[in-house]
Amino acid sequence: MTRRAEVVRETRETKISVKVDLDGAGQTRIATGIGFLDHMLDSLGRHGSLDLDVQASGDLHIDFHHTVEDVGIVLGQAVRQALGDFRGIRRFGLAVIPMDETLTRCAIDLSNRPYLVWRTAFPTPKVGDMDTELFKEFHHAFAMNAGACVHLETFYGANSHHIAESGFKALGRALREAVEIDPRAGGQAPSTKGSL
Repeated sequence: MTRRAEVVRETRETKISVKVDLDGAGQTRIATGIGFLDHMLDSLGRHGSLDLDVQASGDLHIDFHHTVEDVGIVLGQAVRQALGDFRGIRRFGLAVIPMDETLTRCAIDLSNRPYLVWRTAFPTPKVGDMDTELFKEFHHAFAMNAGACVHLETFYGANSHHIAESGFKALGRALREAVEIDPRAGGQAPSTKGSL
């Protein structure tokens, strides 16, 4: 079974191309024009064991919002497409990631009922050139388009870089667990309803 997808989205604001392999080895090729976002997506792919290729161009002369949100949208769509009918997967994933003084938890349910609970705050308005408020926009766009219920919470942390990175790593590790094929599932949808 091949669990790969490629999604391209082009608007007047951005052009985004994402390729994902859910059964990859964490090989990444990332170029969004936003250095810190590239770093975060690389972390997500590597710690999620996803082969991930993200190419983006956007109206960065205005700000980073459209590019960050649209990358989240297209990555979510690619993961959703690669999952197919969700049959045989573990469905749930949980990761708790320490990063120096920071501790972040991500729980994910690949339920096809998208939702985001975001309990993460940043002590600074920017990390490098990137507005920290955009991290919530990315995770929201990803969850809505992947059909994922995502709860992301930073218990404590003082460094905005560490807070953001622990969140992306936690999402990657939780996603890695949730998309795994469960040999005990017998190829069935992991739901009492019979489908997701």
